[in-house]
Amino acid sequence: MLGPLEALIPFGIPCRSRNFSDVHTPATLVRGGTSKCWLFQQVHVPADRGALEKLLVAAYGSADPVELDGVGGATPTTSKAAVVSASPASGVDVDYLFAQVGIGTGSVEWTSNCGNCATGVALYAVAKGLVPITGDRTRVVMRNTNTGAVLEGLVDTTGGVVHDFGEQTVPGTRAGGVAVGLTFRGPAGRTTGALLPTGLPAQDLRVGGADPVRVTMVDAGAPVVLVDAASAGHTGSEPLDAMGALVPWLRSVRHACAPELGLAVPGAEPGDAVPKVGLVGPPVAYTSTLGDRVTADAYDVSVRMLSMNAPHPAIGLTSAVAVAAAALAEGSVVARAARSPRDGRLRIGTPAGVVAVACEDVRDGVPGRVTVQRAARLLADARIYVPDHAAAPGSRRAA
Repeated sequence: MLGPLEALIPFGIPCRSRNFSDVHTPATLVRGGTSKCWLFQQVHVPADRGALEKLLVAAYGSADPVELDGVGGATPTTSKAAVVSASPASGVDVDYLFAQVGIGTGSVEWTSNCGNCATGVALYAVAKGLVPITGDRTRVVMRNTNTGAVLEGLVDTTGGVVHDFGEQTVPGTRAGGVAVGLTFRGPAGRTTGALLPTGLPAQDLRVGGADPVRVTMVDAGAPVVLVDAASAGHTGSEPLDAMGALVPWLRSVRHACAPELGLAVPGAEPGDAVPKVGLVGPPVAYTSTLGDRVTADAYDVSVRMLSMNAPHPAIGLTSAVAVAAAALAEGSVVARAARSPRDGRLRIGTPAGVVAVACEDVRDGVPGRVTVQRAARLLADARIYVPDHAAAPGSRRAA
């Protein structure tokens, strides 16, 4: 006679104890800005990119469009990972490899960087002792190994200690975090070799059989295509649901520009991580996704970006860097739509609210440093259970 619980288990389906079939990989979940990212130390995961992708796909449940059987968040801003290690490079504290884990694709994009995750890496490096505390502010120099970008995170360590919580907020959430000033060093041309890869501040682009639209292709923080919204019959201040309807067209813009930026071979299957793509328009009054009323004089330019194949709920930091750098280029779609930036500072109106970006050490229109104020918090230290076939060499069998 079966008990009540035993009766619920179908006959003929073998059940395996995790003690004999599963392994776990140590990881830390962080919030950086408006993203969540699992961080792994290099010693716990494979160095081989293919084996690492296999591990992440299994851990996140990436083949599932809702990532239910894994730790992925099922949105582009919450399905991210980074592998962190001490850096062998002179003047750099830590290296990190960023992974944008696909949702329902069973794959990982390795071609880009993520500033929000870098914010979390900076706090993580201090909290885990990879970088010693240096008083009330601790500087962490990071290298993104995907792109070669070098960033600085200035972490609030007031009192000479790491803080678990903080009051610094960013547009897109009312939750506070530990203050981290994130600076991109020499961000121009990291991928393509030039701030304006085509040599033009703006140009006409024809997508399909439609009338041409005006675009600026810029490489700062990441390769980005910015579309003059008015030339496409839009405003650049569209709410997220309206942006959702524009995703297929914006993907066509991205794919049309990728070969011109040297990011894809003409005729090849294009990716969706880079170039990043979005709409730009003049400031108008709008209501943020948090319900706050934003007046037109509270910011300088409207921007609506995609994150992979979905409207970004705010703006990626690499995109914010590109927008701020493009604003310095006379004739760009940003410069034409925006109020003139003051002392290199640009206020970007996003669906979540206003993000302020500061360009410094500007020479011949090219910024040497671009800074955004962010917040981060360590959310959990965990062990992620993955099947044996996807296990990392440094993973341990569950006890």
